[in-house]
Amino acid sequence: MKSPKIYPAIWFNNNGTEAAKFYCSLFENSIIINESQTAVTFELDGYYMMGINGGSMFKPNPSISFYVECDSEEEIDEKFEKLSEDGMVMMPLDAYPWTARYAFLEDRFGVSWQLNLREEGNTNQKITPSLLFVNQKNGKAADAVKLYTSVFNKGRSLEMSHYGPGQGNTEGHVLFSRSEIDGFQFIAMDGLGKHQFDFNEGVSILVSTEDQKETDYFWEKLTANGGEEVQCGWLKDPFGVTWQIVPKRFMELISSGNPEQTKRVFDAMMPMKKLVIADLEKAAEG
Repeated sequence: MKSPKIYPAIWFNNNGTEAAKFYCSLFENSIIINESQTAVTFELDGYYMMGINGGSMFKPNPSISFYVECDSEEEIDEKFEKLSEDGMVMMPLDAYPWTARYAFLEDRFGVSWQLNLREEGNTNQKITPSLLFVNQKNGKAADAVKLYTSVFNKGRSLEMSHYGPGQGNTEGHVLFSRSEIDGFQFIAMDGLGKHQFDFNEGVSILVSTEDQKETDYFWEKLTANGGEEVQCGWLKDPFGVTWQIVPKRFMELISSGNPEQTKRVFDAMMPMKKLVIADLEKAAEG
């Protein structure tokens, strides 16, 4: 099954397969695609995701949640009951000014979800990552949308509404937005108040690149103007959102079925920041 160009990756405390199986039990048309000691890929109602078995170093938090459009009250009730078990409810399942039924919660794996009852005429995709710009980043959602839609192909803003007077945030900040880059949709919102969370490596966005030229392009664009090079193809953009820029060739090299080659490629990758395909291929040759 072919993976999309861009998809979210969730950091788990070595229980990614357990989490993926749990999520697959909640969504129709869901499947575990591939699982290994290091990662699991899966689809939830056709939406492609990755779980990383990374240990306790990083944890997901509400800065990036997954917004789910539920098609009936029965569905939203069931998903709320199962996702909230042994988790934490941040906004209870109830009617709110913007929707007839909604909840915001964190499940037992630490992953945050927004459940919304789909209104008539709403054709949005089932699951969409939602970025919440808080603390010093409150007010930066529009700038982030502008950056992402300018860097990626077919970047476009699908909808954007702003806070008005007396709506709980600075007038003009982003109340809600939905955008698309290279077929990948995401939501971006500004959040007022002091929060104990911010963007981190717990949820990252993985970009699968065709070659070194494309790898260099995304790396340079997303680390410019205050971004940060991290390690092993990971970076933080100027807003603190974590991205993985991963050449397809790297995935081919570690999927050869040759354990010794895979180890050599991983060993060569570990000290890198931006991934260099030629050096990875040289390591694969031994």
